[in-house]
Amino acid sequence: MPGVRELHHIRSTLADLHSTLTRIEAIRLLDFDLRAHPRYGDPRRLLCYAGQVCSQNGEDGIIHEIFRRVGATSRIFVEIGVGDEVENNTAFLLSQGWSGRWIDGDPAFLERIKSGPEFLRKQLSGLVSFVTRENAAALLAQLNVPAEFDLLSVDIDQNTYYIWEALSGFRPRVVVVEYNSSIPSDIDWKVSYAPDRVWDGSQNFGAGLKALEILGRQLGYSLVGCEFCGVNAFFVRNDLVGDKFAEPFTSENHHEPPRYGCHPRLGHRNALLDGQ
Repeated sequence: MPGVRELHHIRSTLADLHSTLTRIEAIRLLDFDLRAHPRYGDPRRLLCYAGQVCSQNGEDGIIHEIFRRVGATSRIFVEIGVGDEVENNTAFLLSQGWSGRWIDGDPAFLERIKSGPEFLRKQLSGLVSFVTRENAAALLAQLNVPAEFDLLSVDIDQNTYYIWEALSGFRPRVVVVEYNSSIPSDIDWKVSYAPDRVWDGSQNFGAGLKALEILGRQLGYSLVGCEFCGVNAFFVRNDLVGDKFAEPFTSENHHEPPRYGCHPRLGHRNALLDGQ
């Protein structure tokens, strides 16, 4: 019916317009207004350094800024839960000469490494496994991960808290951990653990930022920031923090609420960069 088709077209047009306006507003805020904001203007905060190359929500720029401040040593990373190999927290580091290990339960990423550019096979090792609290440390040992390395990223949705807890024998300089930003910043909450549990798409996942702050403190790390969309939190090992980041290192100070999908991706489609 013509009327139904016209109504559908109007609704589609309005949805596109809303998406465009949201994108424009996000660009205005993130690129022009953030440094003048009373909360984010402190140069020791990390949000103004957000930038996307291969990450989802500006993590590439924040990770780069953290290592500009604390320095890198081995330039080795480990990422647990890599998903799409061209959109994660460590893919951009490969083009800067880093080497690392990727672990994921979906074997597709490993096949793409084997069939991809030569530099991937030289700089990257992969392991297909469903990661649990019980096997996490053994998986890193299987990949010959040294006790001290530069970056650990953990993003497996459901049991993230327990995976980081299980890796207490490793001492990366920087840790990036997914948090449940729906949980208020002053509540110590984490999902009940079950080794075979996966995310069901609801808010019942992972851990709130306060729980991760407390765990980080127990492991010797300080919470130094979160990215704007409220997905990932950034921790730096205590011996490296100094006066380089915004205090206090608490969830109340650094929590960002859920703004999923609000970070505008600019430029061309994602790809692994093959130059150095």
